[in-house]
Amino acid sequence: MAEQLYNGTEAAQLATKWRRLLTADAAAVTRSAICKWVERGHLAPAGLDERNRPLYALKDLARAERATRSRALRRVGINTP
Repeated sequence: MAEQLYNGTEAAQLATKWRRLLTADAAAVTRSAICKWVERGHLAPAGLDERNRPLYALKDLARAERATRSRALRRVGINTP
């Protein structure tokens, strides 16, 4: 069975869901944040859609969200241990 891949918008929605579970709805991940994660090397595309736009694997999204979480939360005033 093939792995589910997500486009940038879907990736942002998933990462927002994860962040909000941890922050009582205080933090969101935008589509542009996903692009920044790619630029900064936190996330690599796992494939392309029919329009040659990048698609991302769930495990890679989770890894990138975790890697960027502390800094992102500090920016919105939430300190993490």
